[in-house]
Amino acid sequence: MIYPAPDLAAAKAWFTELLQTEPYFDQPFYVGFDVGGYELGLDPSLPAGEGPTTYWGVANADLGLAHLLDKGATVISPVQDVGEGIRVARVETPDGFTFGVIENPNFKAK
Repeated sequence: MIYPAPDLAAAKAWFTELLQTEPYFDQPFYVGFDVGGYELGLDPSLPAGEGPTTYWGVANADLGLAHLLDKGATVISPVQDVGEGIRVARVETPDGFTFGVIENPNFKAK
C-alpha cells in the first residue's frame, strides 16, 4: 500500500514509531517500509484525499502495465523508476478503481 504523505517527515516519523523499524528506502520523493514482506510506502506527491493505492508485485513493470491495459485499464501514471531499481505504474480499472504494479528488487515477485 502506498499512502499519500503531504507532510513526508511527519508521516515517516509516525510510521517509524508505529512499526518500530526504520524505512528500508528513504528519499525526499518516497519512503518505503518492509512490513513482513509487504510494501508500506509514503508518497508526498499524492494528494491526501486520494487515499492509499495497492500495488501488485510483478517481475517486470512494463509487462505488468501492458497486461492491465490489454484488460481495459487506463494509465494514471506510466512506469517510472523511483530509485534503486524500483519501478511503479498506476492505472484506473474500467470500474474506476485505482491500483498499480511495482517491480521491486527488494521483494521477490511470485
